[in-house]
Amino acid sequence: MAAAQSSEQRPPLPPFTRDSAIQKTRLAEDAWNGRDPRRISLAYTPDSHWRNRSSFVTGRAEIVEFLTGKWERELDYRLIKELWAYTDNRIAVRFQYEYHNGDGAWFRAYGNENWEFDKNGLMRIRQASINDVAIAESERKFRWPGPETGPRPRPADYPGLTELGL
Repeated sequence: MAAAQSSEQRPPLPPFTRDSAIQKTRLAEDAWNGRDPRRISLAYTPDSHWRNRSSFVTGRAEIVEFLTGKWERELDYRLIKELWAYTDNRIAVRFQYEYHNGDGAWFRAYGNENWEFDKNGLMRIRQASINDVAIAESERKFRWPGPETGPRPRPADYPGLTELGL
């Protein structure tokens, strides 16, 4: 299937350097921590293909639907992504996020994502493998302000996964 062509751009654009791949990773992290499904969907091609755990998602409307449901179930979500590897138009990241369910049980999700971008910097393929581990509230490590103050990105001076020993 041919990818839809678009005049939209989402810098940084491929081919990626180490610095631009790190920047792309942080921009994705910040957007997901903002928890705005519509805004997030605009970083993907109109016909983007996802595999997220056992879910398969195609296109922006399905991305919005998927993320809306995700954050109805995964409350007080906080995410950290870290660059793992990159090539010209692909980036691999590792990530962890913490959330609690409606019953107040806390979890840390561990995962890896593989991303492929079009020439305009829009993600056309996203493959995510994720495992959840139950944690006690006292074991949480991602404690920057929010969501009581509203969704917000991880502060620039807040440690990343490596610095947290994760």
